[in-house]
Amino acid sequence: MKRVLITGFTGFVSEYLLDLLNESNEPYEIIGLSRSYNFNSKLRKNLNVRIVKIDLNDREHLKEVLYLTHPDYIFHLASDSSVSYSWTKPIESFQNNTNIFLNLVESVRLLNLQCKILSVGSSEEYGLVKEADLPLTEQSPLNPVSPYAVARVSQELLSNIYCKGYNMDIIMTRSFNHIGPGQKENFVISSFAKQIMMYKKGISSNMSVGNINIIRDFLDVRDVVKAYMLLMEKGESGQIYNICSGQGNSLVKIIDTMMSIAKVKFDYTIDSSLIRPSDNPVIIGSNKKIVEQIGWLPEYSINDSLTDMLQYWESKLK
Repeated sequence: MKRVLITGFTGFVSEYLLDLLNESNEPYEIIGLSRSYNFNSKLRKNLNVRIVKIDLNDREHLKEVLYLTHPDYIFHLASDSSVSYSWTKPIESFQNNTNIFLNLVESVRLLNLQCKILSVGSSEEYGLVKEADLPLTEQSPLNPVSPYAVARVSQELLSNIYCKGYNMDIIMTRSFNHIGPGQKENFVISSFAKQIMMYKKGISSNMSVGNINIIRDFLDVRDVVKAYMLLMEKGESGQIYNICSGQGNSLVKIIDTMMSIAKVKFDYTIDSSLIRPSDNPVIIGSNKKIVEQIGWLPEYSINDSLTDMLQYWESKLK
């Protein structure tokens, strides 16, 4: 039985990773690390789950947990992944991204644990790019333009150092915007879905948006976790993989599509407080490397994801 340690255990992505592990019909022992016990303990018959309440900034506690559990796989999902939050709280963003990762890998190194680690990065690392340079590949230069992006680049550089300098087994991703039912409303697409369903139910008469001209590469979270699992099984240590759809969609198009799915049409207003000091106009990635080397392919279309998100908020608002 493989022991799988998941940081950020009570987060959005972890819930879908647990579903995937359960559906594999292989028994797993799961050690979930989280700052809270806020966990949906629905029955997953193939998983033996235990939760440890921990702040990953507490290195001694983290080291103790790793010593007692000796995991085979570590999915490092914990992060403060909001770009807008990083602009208001840059120190906290760095501490809860780069610092917690450094605590993790250094503890693994000191304990000499033989495990595979997935270091999750972000497409925000690429920063401002020219349309002529799209789609972005793993060889594209990095140009972070937010505190969050700098933290993610730092995490990736540390991953490289621990791979090459300490011979640790770390696989890195640059994960593009992922979406799906259950995502918090402080993320843009989930916010749109909630506001549209609130309008449809007569709860509100308006919708607030930020810069809706930007274009992003959105990928369903269910496809994301499949990519993560395949990388654990087949990925090469020290390598970086884009996790993306390879398709770009503007936020304007996303809003129009969701309104069409929900069968509503209404105006929205620009809220200047939702506009970031610096934002990337277009981010579209190439998934050629992971497709060709690992055999992963996305299964959910953007319409599938948006439909499921609208249904989620329709149910939630009841």
